[in-house]
Amino acid sequence: MSAIEVIKSNNESNSSLIRRFTKRIQGSGIVRKARNNRYNERLKSELKKKREALKKLVKRADYERMKKLGKVKDAS
Repeated sequence: MSAIEVIKSNNESNSSLIRRFTKRIQGSGIVRKARNNRYNERLKSELKKKREALKKLVKRADYERMKKLGKVKDAS
């Protein structure tokens, strides 16, 4: 990441310096990149995917068994 540097001139006010700095930050795209990565999720590992798939299979089989026993009403 590159550092953004803004130097204050003699006649420049603090508010205009901050405004110029903000514009330069926005122009560089640093804020946009940070916001894009804010909710980035990691990819799941192979083991985690397999465990979730097995849990889903067990849950589905249990639901089907309960449905056959008449303990769960069919949604359709």
